[in-house]
Amino acid sequence: MTTTMKRWEMDAPGRERLRLKTVALPEPGPGEVRVKVAAVSLNYRDKGAIESGVGPSQRFPFTPASDLAGVVTDVGAGVTRFAVGDRVISTFSPGRLDGPGHGSARVPPYVMLGGSHPGVLAEYVAFPADWFVKAPATLDAAEASTLPCAGLTAWTALVEYGPVRPGQTVLVQGTGGVALFGLQLARAMGADVFVTSGSDDKLARAKALGATHLIHREREDWVQAVYRLTADRGVDHILELVGGAHLGRSIEAVALHGRISVIGVFEGFTVTGPSAPLLLKEPTVRGINVGHRRSLEELVRGVDRLGLKPVIDRRYGLEDLPAALEHLERGPFGKIVVESH
Repeated sequence: MTTTMKRWEMDAPGRERLRLKTVALPEPGPGEVRVKVAAVSLNYRDKGAIESGVGPSQRFPFTPASDLAGVVTDVGAGVTRFAVGDRVISTFSPGRLDGPGHGSARVPPYVMLGGSHPGVLAEYVAFPADWFVKAPATLDAAEASTLPCAGLTAWTALVEYGPVRPGQTVLVQGTGGVALFGLQLARAMGADVFVTSGSDDKLARAKALGATHLIHREREDWVQAVYRLTADRGVDHILELVGGAHLGRSIEAVALHGRISVIGVFEGFTVTGPSAPLLLKEPTVRGINVGHRRSLEELVRGVDRLGLKPVIDRRYGLEDLPAALEHLERGPFGKIVVESH
């Protein structure tokens, strides 16, 4: 077996600092497994981590990205969770097996691969076995790699914390990875789904995935469209994927006693909104920090049972990471995946 591998590294924040380097193959220590990486799906968080860094916890050289699918090639002493040959996917928050993450009111949990821990844009990684779960049997590696962050975020909002019930309404903003997982999961649970987008093509593709109502946000105020389409009732559950002051629009659109899952930060890290409808409607507004390992295992079982197929806009080779990041910046329909062969 080879003793070296390729891995993306950077010595400081900035996309121009990315280098594909040849490094030593990692050896699994006690309790660890070595995984041959087959695919890595990219998240907008990865773009931010590359361009701006992730704060004082970031260590250099830094390898980005958190979501991999691959095959176990070696196990360290004491490992019983996996065997050589097992297909696995990573967990976004290492060590968060169930319930809240490890943190406090003063210092909230901020533990993730490709952030406080090394990332996965490499041909091999060696991590604790607890940081992985078995991959879905019904998905290929690229599809499976989309579950740890985007898939689990939507699952946490709609299933773990929802739960969405048949006949309810769900609204997703845009057609990125979390939005399309939300669309697919909500439809599988019998909900009607509203999709907002500024693209006719993306709305048509969302309709093909099962979207019930399409709102072109550049031709019509999307909140007014919700009122029109629901006879003023509003939407039961909104995936707030824009963030910032946009939360205020979701408060306007949500139904009485509805639910808003705050996920995105595209319009900033400070959320704002009108207090009157917040008080009068009494909705639940809940932040979503991806999710824990138990939920990821449940999502895997759900994907296999439902036959859910994640939406991948395009697959790139490991050496083509810069082009993949440019595609991510343009706004994909679904997920961008980097494959390692």
